[in-house]
Amino acid sequence: MPNKLNTLLERLKAHQRTLILAMAEHDGLPAGSAIRSVAELENVLVAVEAVAAEEADRARRQ
Repeated sequence: MPNKLNTLLERLKAHQRTLILAMAEHDGLPAGSAIRSVAELENVLVAVEAVAAEEADRARRQ
């Protein structure tokens, strides 16, 4: 399970980088919605990292 979570985390980080680059490169993007998307993605990343850490701790204890 931790491997799947790490893979998901890497995909989410890559998506976040794509959004940030799009915001920087395209002045025509609606700033509010782009910023909101990045903020939502940050929240998801934090949640996935927390779950991954819990799973890693659980695996170490077994």
